[in-house]
Amino acid sequence: MNDELLSARLRDLALVELDALGGLVGAYADDVGDALREARTRIAALRAQLAGADPLAVVDAPARQRGSEAGASGAGRARDRLLAQAEAARALARLAELAAALVPRLFEADRRR
Repeated sequence: MNDELLSARLRDLALVELDALGGLVGAYADDVGDALREARTRIAALRAQLAGADPLAVVDAPARQRGSEAGASGAGRARDRLLAQAEAARALARLAELAAALVPRLFEADRRR
């Protein structure tokens, strides 16, 4: 499932009124648990994208090296890596915020089972 679909699912589940569910609280809790497990998996994958070599390590290279032809391609790679990390961080933040709203609802639904 892509991030937009997962985000929509998490948002939709957060809108459900537990009092209106009646006997469906258990099914809702199961659905929330499943959505949170999916979010957890995706958040772990996004964290992995943030790990790895520091793209700004190129700053520590000598000016002569940064100014060379190899340095120019290194600048492009560093830029691309930083942009990928920024996108992953934004996606992680969105999913984490949505999941944070659902965790208490899961506990509440479990209490009402």
